[in-house]
Amino acid sequence: MRPPAALSIAGTDPSGGAGIHADLKAFSARGVYGTTVITALVAQNTHGVSRVYPVDADFVADQFAAVLDDMPVDAAKTGMLGSRELVELTVEQVRTRDLGFLTVDPVMVATSGHRLLEEDAVEAVRTLLAPVADLITPNLPEAALLLGDDVAPASDAEEQRAHALELVARGSRAVLLKGGHMAGNELLDVLAVRVGEGIVLREFRHPKVATAHTHGTGCTLSAAITAEAAASARAGRDPREPEELAEVVGTSLDYLARALASGAEWQVMYEPAGAHGPVDHMVDLMRTAE
Repeated sequence: MRPPAALSIAGTDPSGGAGIHADLKAFSARGVYGTTVITALVAQNTHGVSRVYPVDADFVADQFAAVLDDMPVDAAKTGMLGSRELVELTVEQVRTRDLGFLTVDPVMVATSGHRLLEEDAVEAVRTLLAPVADLITPNLPEAALLLGDDVAPASDAEEQRAHALELVARGSRAVLLKGGHMAGNELLDVLAVRVGEGIVLREFRHPKVATAHTHGTGCTLSAAITAEAAASARAGRDPREPEELAEVVGTSLDYLARALASGAEWQVMYEPAGAHGPVDHMVDLMRTAE
């Protein structure tokens, strides 16, 4: 007897809205036991990142061993890796260990605009990490960067679909291309999945929540997907199968929409001007004060 278990490989956020902190909240909210490998200590809050303290690769490797030598995980996700060395180390772990279903959130730039991935690591994410993932979850600017340094982010639904298809054509098994950066009142997310020699597209549409509280949304969604994939695998289903993956993604998008709506009116910071507040990760579990 054991619960579904998930592993987050990412950096910290002492303000609790993103990174490892958000991932553990989302894992718990989705009923999954959470484990972690910390790649960086990040001093950040709702106003931005002030400092990043990288964790040595040998200690990151020790954390992998501490978790994976002791317990099974049903699914894993990557967030902030920071350097090419850590991207390569993570790929090695994926190839030599059983991490279950792997979600790659290609974290490159924080919501505040602070760069979180070294320039020489981008190519490693493109060519090494994305191909070993079961699902990558880029936003529009991240997808463009994965396609090339001179590629502009998609500006409409047609370009968004084309970028998702191209990422799968270049070697990714499945891509959830998030449309949160697109203008308009409706949010479009495109799921592209390799099936045999072809690619199947699935689209998810939500009303866009009008809020500045978007800190950690990418982390939260990828963590929810990882948790749902872990629960699916633990229940004997295959989250890599296209229909099951679509169910996992749809359930996770619905959870994020509820978390965004619930946290939209929060003010957890002293000075709200220019801040990006967190979502309500525990929306389904807690009643907030009036």
